Amino acid sequence: MPTEELQQDAERYLMATYARQPISIVRGRGSRVYDMEGREYIDFVAGIAVNVLGHAHPDLTLAIQKQAQHLLHASNLYYTEPQVKLAQALVDHSFADKVFFCNSGAEANEAAIKLARRYSFEKYGPGRHDIITMRNSFHGRTLATLTATGQEKVQKGFDPLVPGFSYVAFNDLAEAEKAITAKTAAVMLEPIQAEGGVHVADRTYLKGLRELCRQRDVLLIFDEVQTGMGRTGTLFAYEQFGVEPDIMTLAKGLGGGVPIGACLARAQVAEVFTPGTHASTFGGNPLACAAGLAVLRVLLEGRILDHARRMGDYLAKGLAECKDRHRVVKEVRGLGLLQGMELAIDGQQIVMDCLARGLLINCTMERILRFIPPLIITQREIDRLLDALSQILNKRA
Repeated sequence: MPTEELQQDAERYLMATYARQPISIVRGRGSRVYDMEGREYIDFVAGIAVNVLGHAHPDLTLAIQKQAQHLLHASNLYYTEPQVKLAQALVDHSFADKVFFCNSGAEANEAAIKLARRYSFEKYGPGRHDIITMRNSFHGRTLATLTATGQEKVQKGFDPLVPGFSYVAFNDLAEAEKAITAKTAAVMLEPIQAEGGVHVADRTYLKGLRELCRQRDVLLIFDEVQTGMGRTGTLFAYEQFGVEPDIMTLAKGLGGGVPIGACLARAQVAEVFTPGTHASTFGGNPLACAAGLAVLRVLLEGRILDHARRMGDYLAKGLAECKDRHRVVKEVRGLGLLQGMELAIDGQQIVMDCLARGLLINCTMERILRFIPPLIITQREIDRLLDALSQILNKRA
């Protein structure tokens, strides 16, 4: 089917919830994807931080093929080996003791919200259910996670929102301390606000927030849906800050492209989830868990995390040098292979200019270019991006 015909059919049959770029991707290999006409693009979006191993990684592909030959789905009324093994691997390499599997980041955050409220209810009784989140955060598109998201623009038109949420400034410990009351069950935040503009949490802020939550017996939830699975150069971003949460959510890179989410928690918190309190029909199905196991093994047994740290430093340095040369660039910030470039102009045209040069990048918050490539991205591919950005920005200085 020609690209133009496919796009016309998409407009006819799909709800218009995405502003799609005018290409149709048909296959990928490594850090490259190809459209219907065979044009090649270097992928600095990675399915929005999903394809951590790139496209068609042989270990991930083989794991999916093998599992599909045996069992795609079985109800959570029964045990399956891939689910138990993936849970064990996540526990073995994190702060957590227990895991709940679901299908997406929004569902993982829904589980975290429910878990925090249930824990507070079991320990303190009714009335202690409020969740504090950060302005400019992003936690999902379900009604509860939309409410948890500290951006009015994504909440508009969906009233009434879920009660019991309030918002404070990111990286402001004093405001967080003031906001915690006798009704507060948890504080929830992203170590790096990715959708909100690539804002990195300050180390002293997170340490202070951890201590504040401990003192007030308030749960600390880290949304690592985008920052987890090696994105920052360690398996989880919290390792970079030396601060452990009580609950953590994962998705995106966990399945390397296969939909899966997870909510991880300490034992004393997790124990309040008993049969009937929460569930997911497809969550933790054998296929998704086999994919998750393959991703974890590649990340932990290979040198990809070391490579991601080096490439993250290289990309950050190159973007900073680009900023020094172009007045239109206001700031560069990020950690590892999650980098943002804030512009003084609208960023969407830069995205389209990069597309014309065979580079896929993303713009968030209208003026912030976001770079979230596969963790296998190479120095040569980063150089291609930096050279193209320099040429494009030269015309807009």
